[in-house]
Amino acid sequence: MNLENFQNHIDAYKAHDQILDAADYLIRSLGLDHQNFAGFSFRPELSATSILLTAEGEIGARQTVKIPKNLFDFDLSLVLNMMAHEMLHVRQKAPESLVEDKNEREWQAYTEMLFHKVFPHIPDAPDFNRKQFAQKALEYYRRMGEGSELQQKYAEEKIKVEQLLDEILIRRGEKQLQSPPSENIS
Repeated sequence: MNLENFQNHIDAYKAHDQILDAADYLIRSLGLDHQNFAGFSFRPELSATSILLTAEGEIGARQTVKIPKNLFDFDLSLVLNMMAHEMLHVRQKAPESLVEDKNEREWQAYTEMLFHKVFPHIPDAPDFNRKQFAQKALEYYRRMGEGSELQQKYAEEKIKVEQLLDEILIRRGEKQLQSPPSENIS
């Protein structure tokens, strides 16, 4: 994926204040679109340093993804991951692929931001953001209920999330590499 090429297109859309068109361009170009998607609309901006997208609509009905007007002022790889997160929610709320449990929907969406299984053309976000995604995924895993059927369903994937989080923390210098215990030889 050539992020620079996508960024050039986005910059051209931004120059003409065509933010919704830019978002449409990205989901079509990256295979994120779905028949349950009703389109984009604007939501209030949080701040110049915070970003929030939401998929809104009744479960089983078409979904509108709400984006802030300053969406493309953020790192493009982060924006693409956040768009993929919401477009996965669009699919999860479609009648033919309904995922009813919110914790499961969020778990799937955050792990998609880490592993890109549904949307393989989405690039990795910066480690700072991937750390947040992993932590949020693990929070939703906890909310599924200790030993629940849902936790059992995602137990192997949870291990992969924890391993990835450890790798990110080590790269960021926030955690030491675990070394095997040394034997005391006298």
